[in-house]
Amino acid sequence: MNASALSFVLLAMGVAGLAGTALIGRVIGKGLRRVLIAAPLLMAATALALLVAGASPPATAILLMGWGLVGTAVPVAWWTWLARTLPEDTDAGGGLMVAVIQLAITLGAAGGGLLFDAGGYRATFAASAILLAAATIAGAFSAPRSPPTPRGAHAT
Repeated sequence: MNASALSFVLLAMGVAGLAGTALIGRVIGKGLRRVLIAAPLLMAATALALLVAGASPPATAILLMGWGLVGTAVPVAWWTWLARTLPEDTDAGGGLMVAVIQLAITLGAAGGGLLFDAGGYRATFAASAILLAAATIAGAFSAPRSPPTPRGAHAT
């Protein structure tokens, strides 16, 4: 891909991220648990698809737009989870979450760089898919379930 095409793909990825952030509130409203499980699963599938279709610029562009759509919106779900899980301690929880995110970025950059040097982009995307699958499992165990319907009330 030449520099102009790459710039366009990155722009499209950013626009998709903006769209994802605009839409995520509605999706969270339908079920935060589903978002916390489905988002890393979709990103893992995208990483695996990039292994298969990464040599095709059009396919890569579409997959990166999908990554931007989901990946940019995920932090909104994390912060929603935090606010619902720690309603009385959002400041402390927010500080901890920022620290964990920064640590993840640091470890991801360092580990990803080492993995790329050792095994190329395929090893990096495969490791990403594995970590995202683990995040899917973690999301399934940590995501809040819908509150039980009170006795005598009807679920809507």
